Amino acid sequence: MKVLVAGSSGLIGTALVAGLTKSGYEVLKLQHGKNWDSENKKLDPSIVEGVDLIINLAGENIFGRWSVAKKEKILKSRVNSTALLADTVVKLKVPPKLFINASAIGYYGNRGNEILSESSLQGNDFLSDVCHQWETALIPAKNAGIRTIMMRTGVVLSPNGGALKNMLLPFKLGLGGVIGSGSQYMSWIAIDDVVAALLHCVEHEECEGAINFVAPDPVTNAKFTAMLGDVLHRPTFMPQPVFLMRALFGEMVDALLLSSTRVEPQKLMRTGYQFLYPELKNALKHLL
Repeated sequence: MKVLVAGSSGLIGTALVAGLTKSGYEVLKLQHGKNWDSENKKLDPSIVEGVDLIINLAGENIFGRWSVAKKEKILKSRVNSTALLADTVVKLKVPPKLFINASAIGYYGNRGNEILSESSLQGNDFLSDVCHQWETALIPAKNAGIRTIMMRTGVVLSPNGGALKNMLLPFKLGLGGVIGSGSQYMSWIAIDDVVAALLHCVEHEECEGAINFVAPDPVTNAKFTAMLGDVLHRPTFMPQPVFLMRALFGEMVDALLLSSTRVEPQKLMRTGYQFLYPELKNALKHLL
């Protein structure tokens, strides 16, 4: 099976390419500036011709201060890449059988303790709108009869990047602690399960539409903090200075660190996926 991956150099992409290759897939990479340019809508259709599966993970890193320019990059990098690929594949004589596109649980917005599934309504903040437009850009492929999947990923845990890597140094120094009240829910998934769940979706044709890529054990920030400290054998009595974080990163802090999103992986579980690391403590022990 021939797979074309866009965004292959990121945290998920790197792990996914390794997992696909190990599983016997032939992997081709779309590299921005080399064989495609989503910003200027440039993609040679011959690169996509003959591909069985497209996986698009491309998008501007959401971490950092959200200036007007940064927010525009976050939105356009996701929507433009998806739209370009979708518009290209529908014109092929033999389109791919499956198109998997990244999305995020940011779709649901800040929802407190509400338990969320794939059928839950969209939120009403910046990230919710980004995810909505991101997923909408995939519609042409769906309308052309291609099986489409939107991966609504939670916080992907890996020591090689993302949120967990950024937490490790302060926690190892004994400077870890809750953020804000600590009551906000964090829906997470181990990087191993991201790869395994994606392969599950490829092999199970009933998997389509929006699918939550989260473990079945969402936890509060306070619980996550305590468990990470326990696994690292470090104290976690130092509350994080939210006022300083806001001064440095502005809106991003409220959207990513203080927002509460309690999400369940209903579709993955309904289609028989068995999580490798369904509980947080075992996931952290494995990863660290």
